[in-house]
Amino acid sequence: MTQENFTTRFTVDRKPAEVYAAVINVRGWWSEDIKGKSEKAGDIFNYRFRDIHRCTIKIKTSVPGEKVVWSIVDNYFNFTEDKSEWKGTEVVFDIRPAKGGAELTFTHVGLVPDYECWEACSAGWTTYINGSLRALILTGKGEPNVGEPRNETERALAEETL
Repeated sequence: MTQENFTTRFTVDRKPAEVYAAVINVRGWWSEDIKGKSEKAGDIFNYRFRDIHRCTIKIKTSVPGEKVVWSIVDNYFNFTEDKSEWKGTEVVFDIRPAKGGAELTFTHVGLVPDYECWEACSAGWTTYINGSLRALILTGKGEPNVGEPRNETERALAEETL
């Protein structure tokens, strides 16, 4: 089994505290259909995209300006044989000072190329992290999912379920 976790990173001309504030504003960059709290350790929230994907996430670690870790408590995909592929994985947002701003390193620990959802999930995270979260940090306005597909992979999955 390949052990390469999905990772992406970017640097912005903002303070680590601003990056952290955007990360914990999950409704502002991932989905407006988040139920529950997503700001501090112990908070639990639910994500849902149509009948295609839903998951329950617990905030495991939340250190202002430095790090946020999510634990995937439960997960369901309608497009994989193993409906719970993400269950038991962790999503890590590492924030570090960088020249002129901050660097965000996003790693989904346990999301590996051997997973059936690898293509869809890595495309999704790239859209939401490098696109929407980065936009939220830089402009104050992200591009969260509002129930409609945001990339080609999501469009294809949505069409399959019609």
